[in-house]
Amino acid sequence: MRRPYQIRKLERHSRKPAELLLVPMIDIFTVLVTFLLMTAVFSRTVILQLSLPASQTEFREPPPGLQLEVMVRKDLIQVADRNTGPLATLPNTPGGYNYDALTEYLKRVKAKFPEKTDASILLEADTPYDTLVQVMDRVRVFEVTQGLNVVQAELFPDISIGDAPATPQATGGTVSPATVSPAAATTPAALAPIHAALASGNGAHP
Repeated sequence: MRRPYQIRKLERHSRKPAELLLVPMIDIFTVLVTFLLMTAVFSRTVILQLSLPASQTEFREPPPGLQLEVMVRKDLIQVADRNTGPLATLPNTPGGYNYDALTEYLKRVKAKFPEKTDASILLEADTPYDTLVQVMDRVRVFEVTQGLNVVQAELFPDISIGDAPATPQATGGTVSPATVSPAAATTPAALAPIHAALASGNGAHP
């Protein structure tokens, strides 16, 4: 016989809510953690102390009687002394020549030889004209911030331009001496036509 609706309603309200049993869950997690700890592979980290070679851009003390040369090659810029050889090798960055590293090195050379004003820029064949101008700018001056103003400080403004010596690979193991023509010597005033030509042909140099 079907019970009345009121009775069924009272039975529903009189039921106790279901209880959440946590003990079985705790047991499962205990077994799981124990299993993971027993099967885990523990690795030991070993720290090795390596003696790495010094960076090529590390400052090398220029010799007395420095004859400063900046050689521009396809994949690097090299600062050298004409008498003793290379002082710093600056490989290209993904963006091109590392002009900032060149400026920083020349600033340290200038601090060592504050009275020196001359330098030679030696170029490989087919060096872009814009590259020549940018290298000359970096050799001549560098920018210094004074308060809110940016001023230019002098490095080596008396520049001579010549041909870079051939690499040993190109000459079969011998290196030909650099050729610097006296007629190629430039001063800050003589560089003005170069900047004007670059500005009219390719846009102003930054």
